[in-house]
Amino acid sequence: MSGKALNIGDQFPNFSAETSVGKIDFYDWMSDSWAILFSHPADFTPVCTTELARVAALVPEFLKRGVKPIALSCDTVESHKSWIEDIKSFGKLNSFDYPIIADDKRELALKFNMLDKDELNAEGIPLTCRAVFVVDDKKKLRLSILYPATTGRNFDEILRVIDSLHLTQTKSVATPADWQKGGKCMVLPTVKNEDVPKLFPNGIETIEVPSGKSYLRITPQP
Repeated sequence: MSGKALNIGDQFPNFSAETSVGKIDFYDWMSDSWAILFSHPADFTPVCTTELARVAALVPEFLKRGVKPIALSCDTVESHKSWIEDIKSFGKLNSFDYPIIADDKRELALKFNMLDKDELNAEGIPLTCRAVFVVDDKKKLRLSILYPATTGRNFDEILRVIDSLHLTQTKSVATPADWQKGGKCMVLPTVKNEDVPKLFPNGIETIEVPSGKSYLRITPQP
């Protein structure tokens, strides 16, 4: 039976698991950092290998943002440790600096609704889909993305989203389509005109639209 679907803003459940670096308690492992938990269909598979190598190369970028990466795959710790050598070879990496959770009984895949019913293994069992969960330092779910097993993820996009989450939780802005760090932002509709000078000393630009409504307000990134 699948677990309860998690919604953005929900408390992310704690769990204990065996990993490639030993047994962890997820909350203790996170400490006061954010975390990105991303799942994989299986060890020794092509797309997963490219993804884990990419994240290993991006570990400094995640840590710079106060985010710890951790992967999950439905195989054993011994399998993970052997696979890591392939990942390092493929990615031309000197080290592999984040854990892979062993979920060979698929307990966490079920708990977090990570199964892809359209992709089955040789035994006819659903593979784990490519789930992405970003959990903040208060252990709240801030982002959830589910990809099918056949589609690899864009981790530059996930870093971009984390930059947006960090910015928008402290400033009264939202980030528009295709926003990149340092780009212009949208003033939240809840910001009153009289509060604009105090909140946005660099000023705002209001875009005129046929409706005549003044809701498209742009400002340099605070």
